Amino acid sequence: MKERLVAALLLALSVPAAGQEKLDLSVIHRIRTEAFHNGQVMDHLFYLTDVNGPRLTASPGFRSAADWAVERLKGWGVSGARTEPWGTFGRSWAFKRYAAHMFSPTHATLPGVPLAWSLGTSGPVSGEVVLAPVFMDWEQPDRSDPSKVAARVKRYADDQRGKLRGRIVLITASHEQQPATEPAIARLDEAELQKLAAAPDPYPTPALEWPITSLPDDLKKRQRLIDRLPLEISEDYWARLNRAWEPLWKFLGEEGVVGILAADPRGTGGITFAEEAGFWRSGATVPPALVVLEPEPYARLVRLVAKAIPVKVQLDVEVDFPADDLQADNVVAEIPGGRKKDEIVMLGAHLDSWHAGTGATDNAAGCAVMLEAMRILKTLKLPMDRTVRLGLWSGEEQGLYGSRAYVKEHFGDPTTMTLKPAHASLAAYFNVDNGTGKIRGVYLQGNDMVRPIFETWLGPFRDLGATTLTIRDTTGTDHLSFDAVGLPGFQFIQDPIDYSTRTHHSDLDVYDHIQAADMMQAAAIVASFAYQAATRPELLPRKPLPAPLPPKKEPPAQP
Repeated sequence: MKERLVAALLLALSVPAAGQEKLDLSVIHRIRTEAFHNGQVMDHLFYLTDVNGPRLTASPGFRSAADWAVERLKGWGVSGARTEPWGTFGRSWAFKRYAAHMFSPTHATLPGVPLAWSLGTSGPVSGEVVLAPVFMDWEQPDRSDPSKVAARVKRYADDQRGKLRGRIVLITASHEQQPATEPAIARLDEAELQKLAAAPDPYPTPALEWPITSLPDDLKKRQRLIDRLPLEISEDYWARLNRAWEPLWKFLGEEGVVGILAADPRGTGGITFAEEAGFWRSGATVPPALVVLEPEPYARLVRLVAKAIPVKVQLDVEVDFPADDLQADNVVAEIPGGRKKDEIVMLGAHLDSWHAGTGATDNAAGCAVMLEAMRILKTLKLPMDRTVRLGLWSGEEQGLYGSRAYVKEHFGDPTTMTLKPAHASLAAYFNVDNGTGKIRGVYLQGNDMVRPIFETWLGPFRDLGATTLTIRDTTGTDHLSFDAVGLPGFQFIQDPIDYSTRTHHSDLDVYDHIQAADMMQAAAIVASFAYQAATRPELLPRKPLPAPLPPKKEPPAQP
């Protein structure tokens, strides 16, 4: 009798209770061991960054990195590794050389980065510097209103016509730097994790119209609206805002300026943040050579000009607009499943980057983690019911274009909510795109039904700091493409490190700012989540389907 009671107790302990997730800790142990003792994640990162360099969509750098990823996946025996085209990108662009010097009233080098998709100078050119900012305040709300931008640009052209030929123009106001009050590098402490885990205060969804003609002046209301914008409405808004700026670039080109210098208010301590403003779009007006300088030398130029001291600068910018192939691609590969091979678990990160650095934290780090998760699963030969598929996306930085095109092709159209058969077969999509910091948990993206599931899946990683689940949404990356058609798409919570303070879209976004231990931790968690989702008896629960988007109205006429 005693033996039977002991046997019954052991059986009860080995069988999960109803609704409880089952974990195979022996598999998780193998995943951790492979990630920590045989890990190759930093090797993947090295090739993506130091070897291939920056990876603007449709650029030679992106193509070489995508080809390298395909070959590495094939080398591991991952099935169907390939580049999958999704459409024609507007322009290809490659940055080859930049040098700038002030040579009067004295010599100084001018560290900076040309804005992507701007023109070069056709060799060294020199000119006198003039201060002619379009907006005097970077935070001016009018900068985010297309109609007000168009009106301001028109006034600017009327005011400056005939004054800028042969000049180098300081196009932005100088931004006074303030002493830092927070550390540049940080990890989430327990208090911050608890605050993140708490549900946000409820508020009504802002009324949405299409097109969005302006954003609220109040920064909190503005952010709430942005967070709730469907991708298509958001894309339409930013495209119209960029078009409102185009007459400025046309005017400066016709006026015959030698070059344009700018500064970004995020820059401090010698950091340069350089992106672009829609110049990649086919047919968009491309500005003359437009360089973002480090904030300190830019401020020096502004002070000299403001004191009526003549300043002369030489620029030398070489760029290329390859025209032979504007096809945009994603990298796709998969590990076929067993008895439920038609059901899919997806892992993803965006492969494209900006060009000031080598795109390490944004987002070679996420790509390296996802590649390593695929390597771990393939190396361990783990039996999985469902297929695990990898997507490394392009066009994320311009508006999630690669992942949105993939979702529309394979799963459904977020505008009409017309769904494809495969929509019913996606178990989950997991994304990494917040830099080098270790994974601390998961954004549930409003899907509270997965909370008890993810609590169990995170359990074996509590000793590595992964403890937090939050009902909050997070925005700005490729899981939104899946969420937009009602699929369970998730982004991981990560330690910030110096992502938002120093590396995001800056010239410091390089290999040296990656934390190897964090990358190995992230790879182990992602591989474990993929395995759990691929072997779980049921698909992950889903939120109700979103409604189709409202009809698009004709935008108001520009003044």
